[in-house]
Amino acid sequence: MSDAARKVTELKIPQEKISGGHLVAKALKNEGVDVIFTLCGGHIIDIYDGCLDEGIKIVDVRHEQVAAHAADGYARQTGKPGCAVVTAGPGTTNAMTGIANAFRAESPMLLIGGQGALTQHKMGSLQDLPHVDMLAPITKFAATVASTERIADMISMAFRECYNGAPGPSFLEIPRDVLDAKVDFSAARIPEAGRYRASTKAIGDPADIEKLADILVGSERPCVLLGTQVWTCAGTDAARDFVRTLNIPAYMNGSGRGTLPPGDPHHFHRTRRLAFDKADVIVIVGTPFDFRMGYGKRLRADATVVQIDMDYRTVGKNRDISLGLVGDVGAILKAVTDAATGRVDRGAGRRTAWMEELRAEEVRSTEKLMPMFTSDSVPIHPYRVAWELNEFLTDDTIYIGDGGDVVTISAQAVQPHSPGHWMDPGPLGTLGVGTAFALASKLAHPQKEVLCYYGDGAFAMTGFDMETANRFNAPFLAVIGNNSAMNQIRYGQIMKYGEQRGNVGNMLGDVPFEDFAKMLGGYGEGVREPGEIRPALERAREAVKSGKSAVVNIWVDPNEYAPGTKAQTMYK
Repeated sequence: MSDAARKVTELKIPQEKISGGHLVAKALKNEGVDVIFTLCGGHIIDIYDGCLDEGIKIVDVRHEQVAAHAADGYARQTGKPGCAVVTAGPGTTNAMTGIANAFRAESPMLLIGGQGALTQHKMGSLQDLPHVDMLAPITKFAATVASTERIADMISMAFRECYNGAPGPSFLEIPRDVLDAKVDFSAARIPEAGRYRASTKAIGDPADIEKLADILVGSERPCVLLGTQVWTCAGTDAARDFVRTLNIPAYMNGSGRGTLPPGDPHHFHRTRRLAFDKADVIVIVGTPFDFRMGYGKRLRADATVVQIDMDYRTVGKNRDISLGLVGDVGAILKAVTDAATGRVDRGAGRRTAWMEELRAEEVRSTEKLMPMFTSDSVPIHPYRVAWELNEFLTDDTIYIGDGGDVVTISAQAVQPHSPGHWMDPGPLGTLGVGTAFALASKLAHPQKEVLCYYGDGAFAMTGFDMETANRFNAPFLAVIGNNSAMNQIRYGQIMKYGEQRGNVGNMLGDVPFEDFAKMLGGYGEGVREPGEIRPALERAREAVKSGKSAVVNIWVDPNEYAPGTKAQTMYK
């Protein structure tokens, strides 16, 4: 038997010819992709045929934006690469928002888009657009696959770029005739991910590891901010050991939330500004100096600032630093911990006063917020909703925020119990991610509870894919903070132009979203009294167990806003 024939037999290829769509599926399977999110189109259907043969789950959604967001969310939840497959033209342009969101959030996923046949290039074929030119600025890699034999090779190339430095999305367009053509299997290279991937657990310069260990051992008032890359790198355990061994107060943002559980002595939540103002050493791990960090201006000017990141381009951007380390943030934190072990006071010495000062302020800050968290006002105070949600969470609840003030306010109260149990859009601030993230999370972790808290504007953008979640047995609990407005923007308009002109372009109708869930065969309940929030959540939780999604539509006060909204910090 020839080598080519033996290869065909080993890989269970029924014939020596293979189509482009089947090459796509084989390449995806080799990369660890076990589900694709898609909306059908004539340009891409051969991929479905291939996925059926390879045992890859096909989840068809109602809007391509949801497909891209779901692939992003699946990557965040599983650590595997996400994949969305959409048709040409409007299919690809509809997915662009999801790709842009994944790009800013550093989420590894591949978007495969259709394209008109090469034989019809520049002839005006159906849905022909310059996809690669459009996607290039918001991906790490974007290309056209020009021959069927190269399909699997190009997919492996795209995934390698997804993991080059900080992760991100890639895009491939595959012309219809390239995808549908059949070629000799022996002529198509199908790289195996386990045999071409390089290690990404780099720690940078070992001398800088020692330098950072020295800095932290000698520090009296250190603090650390653990960002999204801690979760991306599967560095949770390393981060925990780092803060506990070196006795450092830790703050968390993005997907870094949940690295330490609530109640952990090193978990701090409400005193980040105080810590940044008084710390002598500030370590920023896996989060950029973007608008969320005041472009670095919120860090004390004379503090020793250390930045650890997967992307060299991020280190020192917008603010000078004292030391920068580039590599796998989990590996770096472990190396620093190892270098400092045996030289660190584990809690009884000079940092005790620093930790006690921050903890006392945490208590004061919480006490100051409690009147809003426990408010009995009607309409319901949005802080009361956030507090009730936090009290409702279990150890197995994945919490998703989708909206403007909804995300900002809930971040004041909601503390996930475990790593990977907090999801939000990320720095692009995209509304409409919630339903897709919920779908992806439930598919990834069917045994866990998934709760998505939406603003009413955000829910209306992609809520119809709740039907998709029901159809694929991935029910979730949707909670809507309904103020009938795009309130985060509304506040700025009112302050700038006055109420008469400020309520323009941002006011929405009063929609009983609980009826939407009922229409889909699920449970829905409207809430107008604060005392009814928890009972409604409990009833919805029980209803979701029956296999259908539930909606709790909570009417909140439209004249209450998050502090960041009032200060317009997102624009500063």
